[in-house]
Amino acid sequence: MISVGGRLFVGVCVRVILLAPCCGLRIGFSLLLSCPRAGGGSCGLSMIVLGSHLILRPVSFNVRCSLPPSSLQIRKLSIMPGGSGTSHPSLLFRQLFEKESSTYTYLLADLSDPDKPAVLVDPVDRTVERDLNLIKELGLKLLYAINTHVHADHVTGTGLLKTKLPGVQSLISKASGAKADHYVEHGDKIQFGSLYLEVRATPGHTAGCVTYVSGEGPDQISPRLAFTGDALLIRGCGRTDFQGGDPAQLYNSVHSQIFSLPEETFLYPAHDYKGQTVTTVGEEKLYNPRLTKDLEGFKTIMSNLNLAYPKMIDIALPSNMKCGIQDESNGSTGSSL
Repeated sequence: MISVGGRLFVGVCVRVILLAPCCGLRIGFSLLLSCPRAGGGSCGLSMIVLGSHLILRPVSFNVRCSLPPSSLQIRKLSIMPGGSGTSHPSLLFRQLFEKESSTYTYLLADLSDPDKPAVLVDPVDRTVERDLNLIKELGLKLLYAINTHVHADHVTGTGLLKTKLPGVQSLISKASGAKADHYVEHGDKIQFGSLYLEVRATPGHTAGCVTYVSGEGPDQISPRLAFTGDALLIRGCGRTDFQGGDPAQLYNSVHSQIFSLPEETFLYPAHDYKGQTVTTVGEEKLYNPRLTKDLEGFKTIMSNLNLAYPKMIDIALPSNMKCGIQDESNGSTGSSL
């Protein structure tokens, strides 16, 4: 039995190996062949992706079996890195990890455009070379390096990316007060090819936090993706005891701007410390131990966390206020997007 997005499933777990004869590439993933366990009703066959080991580009497939047509349900999925079942024929998506600060960086690109335009969310200075090598290998044109907020636990890689890859533009929220090429505000759209990210202001962890949500519409990514920064973590949230943090503001931000998204929306945080990679709106509304409380309960939890002073904050904050660039003269004063 497994719970996915608040629904219980029972069935058989099957390990599948796909072999690409042209290059000998083996791709393995697990499926749950199951029926939804609900209050009554008939039971058909459904398929849920439990995990993947190596996917170089989206793969879609159908499930077939010999059950009578009346009892058969077929779900067509695209398997994306990070464990999400997201369908869009031209999306390239990578979830990347920096272990020292447990930071996730996200690479998205539109492969239907001849230039393969891309955006990079929350890059880290320590892993800029890794990111550049991947971008070059995949033949992408990086348009924007964007931050969800001014980070306190690592130095952003946006400044280094700009020096090593001319033409890349840095983005951050106007409310952050940090330097960047362009400032974004609530409701802005970041376009890359035919795809876009919508900016949602989600202050509370810091005064300048934003969440980037994939576009809405038949030509956009479905289910939608949201890159929540530190506003919402998997079964948690960012602290609120520095950088203009405010627990009531964070609570309202998450409930009004993130929990208002469709329940199947995939949520990708800036950090995870327990080896988890992705969650959904539906899961967090049910299981987040902090944000399922009422406002007063949430404020009590946040005021009693007693967290240690971030070890990188004295280096990271001043640098990140200047786009991750140590030399003041190299910082840029941005314009609105």
